[in-house]
Amino acid sequence: MDEPERWRHMSSAPRDGSRVLVTMRQSEQGPAEVDLAYWSRADQFGDEGWRASDSSPGRIVEYSESELKCWMPLPTASPGNSTPAMPEPWLGEDEQELDGSGI
Repeated sequence: MDEPERWRHMSSAPRDGSRVLVTMRQSEQGPAEVDLAYWSRADQFGDEGWRASDSSPGRIVEYSESELKCWMPLPTASPGNSTPAMPEPWLGEDEQELDGSGI
């Protein structure tokens, strides 16, 4: 994923098991947050869908499509910075603004 690091529509998120950052929508459970997730095929532990990367057999955190607002590739590490900063969740209201299409 050599593309610039920016938030994108979930419809374009990779469904090959690679890990990506996602913005979870604000809900009654709390404010919008960023999490590390991946698309998982159905298996003995759960259905096909988005899972948090810290899921493990028997302790799966699954996200419905409606819970996720947008995605971004993992930031690349830069020399001298061993821990890339976690981006802020995308708080825009209009999904037309994603990918720069609202400019």
